[in-house]
Amino acid sequence: MARGVIPRQPAKTGRHEAALKAQLPALKVSKNGGRSKASMVPSKSRPAKSKINPGKLPAGYNPLAPERVNEILKRLDATYPRATCALHHNSAWELVVATILSAQCTDARVNMTTPELFRKYPTVQDFAALKPEALESDIKSTGFFRNKSKSIVGAAKKIVSDFGGEVPSDMDQLLSLPGVARKTANVVLGTWFHKAEGVVVDTHVHRISRRLELTRNEEPKSIEQDLMKVIPRDKWILFSHQIILHGRALCVARNPKCADCPLENLCHAADKTWSTVEIHKNAK
Repeated sequence: MARGVIPRQPAKTGRHEAALKAQLPALKVSKNGGRSKASMVPSKSRPAKSKINPGKLPAGYNPLAPERVNEILKRLDATYPRATCALHHNSAWELVVATILSAQCTDARVNMTTPELFRKYPTVQDFAALKPEALESDIKSTGFFRNKSKSIVGAAKKIVSDFGGEVPSDMDQLLSLPGVARKTANVVLGTWFHKAEGVVVDTHVHRISRRLELTRNEEPKSIEQDLMKVIPRDKWILFSHQIILHGRALCVARNPKCADCPLENLCHAADKTWSTVEIHKNAK
């Protein structure tokens, strides 16, 4: 205590005691004569009774049952009937570039970056003529710009040297391009070439497919294989776009809007914010 500072003394009238009693609930006495911890918490600060119903699912519940998967797809179709790729592009090459830039970056930020980028370098040959360092300042806002510059310039050089300047429409050939993994290849094949060779697994598809118990795997490659087994092939392209939109609009990672979700009563995710069905630890 600082020298010369006298602590405030209780009022002799006892008014401070009355105010304190008014703020605290009556203390309950337990059978052993001790005070109950719960009773020492002001009633207004106690959490409201949860609407979440944790518990075990009915016997025979199968999250991969065709009827359940078809119902999920039906509701996604009704909610996002015209879902498509959010990355702006006018050619297969522009889509390759935009998808590489979208790694660890929002589509909105990529769409702010690419118009000037493609105005400055209109063709794949223009990108192939660059050194990666020359591209860094143009894409810096998307993050990880050094690695992305190397990937984009490397992919452009290979497309020019090995594929006559045209983006290949074959999965194996796309995967031979620097910076192109299955996610990027599936985006390009599905969105530009309309070829369903796989399922795009981005962060939204990764998270939501696990919440819906369509997979229990963590690795994108394994998740993709699981989804390809339960989702009809003619839905592979649209399903990814729908789940990505769903993850942005309603099933957001930090605070899912479960009360507004068309899939709510089909979802048993452990971190739901509101639920009409039992939740369980396997759905996460």
